[in-house]
Amino acid sequence: MKKWGIVGAIIAVAALVGCASSGGSSAASSGDGASYTVDLNTLVAYTMDGNSISQPSGEKVRNKDPFTRNYDNLPILFTDLPDITVYQRATIKAKYFNAEGGELGQSDGMAMVSLFYDRDGDIFSDGSPNLLLKEFNVGGFSGAVSTDRGVRIRPSRNPGGILLQNSNAGVKFIELTEVTFHN
Repeated sequence: MKKWGIVGAIIAVAALVGCASSGGSSAASSGDGASYTVDLNTLVAYTMDGNSISQPSGEKVRNKDPFTRNYDNLPILFTDLPDITVYQRATIKAKYFNAEGGELGQSDGMAMVSLFYDRDGDIFSDGSPNLLLKEFNVGGFSGAVSTDRGVRIRPSRNPGGILLQNSNAGVKFIELTEVTFHN
């Protein structure tokens, strides 16, 4: 009798683990409210003037001029988001290019990303109340933000934009390829 109780407990635990690891939907906005993928065509890339976001660069999802230093900045502003405060996770993906335009492989140490609320607030400092999220290793093994599961967020309002920064002097261009808010 004890044997069947143990077998039953193992089956129950296995079923629970299977359900817990299923993660949830990362599909594009399917109308079911489980996720919202930002239309990249609605985004606007900006230039920087010191530590302030300046003027549109003429690009949508990548830097126009090559980065000249480590942790150079690519701010991209959102223009028309629905209410994303209903979502608890974010997935952000990007591609990286060298000076000649050749695509670099996804790995740790390529880029970091921040989601910020106010373009005129502090978009750099860890722990800033203006930051909804700051994650390293976008696209790398350690970069959870670029997985389909994404990272946990607790938005109090819609973010105003995203800041991508190269973490490697060999990365001269970054192209944002996905921003999805999901549960």
